[in-house]
Amino acid sequence: MSRHPEPVIERWAAFTGDPDGGNPAGVVVGADALSEARMQRIAADVGYAETAFVSGAGRRRGIRYFSPVAEVPFCGHATVATAIALARTEGDGMFAFETRVGEVAITTRIDAGVRAASFTSVEPYVEPLADRPLDAVLALIGAERADLDAAHPPMLAYAGNRHPLIVLADSELFETFAFDAGAARALMDAEGWPATIIVLRDLGDGRWDARNIFPVGTLVEDPATGAAAAATGGYLRATGAVRPPARIVITQGRHVGRPGVLTVDVPETGGITVSGSAVPIP
Repeated sequence: MSRHPEPVIERWAAFTGDPDGGNPAGVVVGADALSEARMQRIAADVGYAETAFVSGAGRRRGIRYFSPVAEVPFCGHATVATAIALARTEGDGMFAFETRVGEVAITTRIDAGVRAASFTSVEPYVEPLADRPLDAVLALIGAERADLDAAHPPMLAYAGNRHPLIVLADSELFETFAFDAGAARALMDAEGWPATIIVLRDLGDGRWDARNIFPVGTLVEDPATGAAAAATGGYLRATGAVRPPARIVITQGRHVGRPGVLTVDVPETGGITVSGSAVPIP
């Protein structure tokens, strides 16, 4: 009986040029023969927010994402890491990844000597965030409705995953809020939120600070979240907070010691484009 070779697990940091920054992702190329159970075990062993499992060959591939505890429909930072990993052997240019939420196009390039990637999300949308889950999110971080930025209403924002999204007006509260990881996980499971809770601070001039609550495994807060950045771009377009075409820059991760930068381009229609670099983690 033939035996498939053991998968090679690469470790990358996305949305940064520093292996100690950005958001770590596992990348497993040649995952065609892996069962769901095996992928889940590998993701749990890797321990990062997500590990990407890539099937097929060439510039069109299948991809699935697993956190340490469950499959995730879409993961932006692991998509960026995967494309940059593939570009080393396939060359720069466009890749097409078939995800659980549809096809996602991503292009790699060398920019000022650094390899970077840009993916375009599926069509984003927003919907109201009901009073009960909104109040639960606020209670989780020790905030009240008066702490919200009146210019940016709370919403559910989608660009591959459904994220509750709030914008805080007070910079001190944004910097210092804490939360119970178990309570956050219970809330997210009860509401069917598969990815992160997005908490934003508007810095002005197209600059945003983000914190993304995501308690999985040993992780509590996600350092740099591509899917959430795409959802944020869709939210800003839908609510009229930006006039497309527009570019915003999101900083994230310093609260957990892994700072990263995500560049988000918001077109007049269609998917949101998120760009960043990635480097191997030794």
